[in-house]
Amino acid sequence: MSLRIIFAGTPDFAAVHLKALVDSDHEVVAVYSQPDRPAGRGKKLQPSPVKQVALEHDIPVYQPLNFKDEADVDTLKSLNADVMVVVAYGLLLPKNVLDAPRYGCLNVHASLLPRWRGAAPIQRCIEAGDMVTGITIMQMDVGLDTGDMLNKVTTGINLDDTGGSLHDRLASMGPDALLKTLADVEAGTLAPEAQNDALANYAHKLTKQEALLDWQQDAEALARRIRAFNPFPMAYTLLGDERIRVHAADALEKATQLTPGTIANVTSDGIEVACNEGVLRLTRIQLAGKKPMSVAEVINGQPNLFQPFYVLASEI
Repeated sequence: MSLRIIFAGTPDFAAVHLKALVDSDHEVVAVYSQPDRPAGRGKKLQPSPVKQVALEHDIPVYQPLNFKDEADVDTLKSLNADVMVVVAYGLLLPKNVLDAPRYGCLNVHASLLPRWRGAAPIQRCIEAGDMVTGITIMQMDVGLDTGDMLNKVTTGINLDDTGGSLHDRLASMGPDALLKTLADVEAGTLAPEAQNDALANYAHKLTKQEALLDWQQDAEALARRIRAFNPFPMAYTLLGDERIRVHAADALEKATQLTPGTIANVTSDGIEVACNEGVLRLTRIQLAGKKPMSVAEVINGQPNLFQPFYVLASEI
């Protein structure tokens, strides 16, 4: 037996799950994705990764701005789906959409709910110093990631994990968890578990403004943020008018009397910067218009660019 599935998602993380459904015994009858957005230097409209997968497999695609128009809801209902699978779609679904499929809507969320409800759970768990995360398959309700939990899989967070590496690992775990949950839907063996709202916290959307490193913070916190924000929105600092993206750094347990943001030392191992507590050693950076390089490569090409007692800014 196969299920008639509507899939709703937008970014690469969602596209991986759509591919798994396409390759399964289930029937994906339609795909919903965010409207095409301008991208690249030419700012041409680009289809989302999910839409691209759908078009490759001749699956009908719908891209409503929202579901306030009753005609969009009627169209979704007319698809007569057994279940709607939602993965990083980017829209809050109203109750009349949640109730449309026979078994409602299932969401694949990249955290261990109720921890890190919201838009950026992968980055926020690294930034916070969590040691474990995972995938939660949830029965959607009208709240923000508040529905009953149906399945969980976990993974440890490595000390060298970035937002990118953890994203890829979770994206590889999610499809199997989803397919198992769909098998439970078919078999009628789901065991929903209510979330404990008292344990909930929120993974607020990433902003480019918070990617500017604040040297008044502790070195450990900044090192985690750099890992979390790689590859997006990518942490950065300022040296004069020069914007310097920071791809990798580590916190050193060193005491310094220097004002936070002041360069304490420059070696081929990295640029050591005073923080509110400890020292942050920048090891891989990207100068404007250049590719990412190790600090050793930067020093070799521009030996005078970074010097002790130069000050990196935390404000534009």
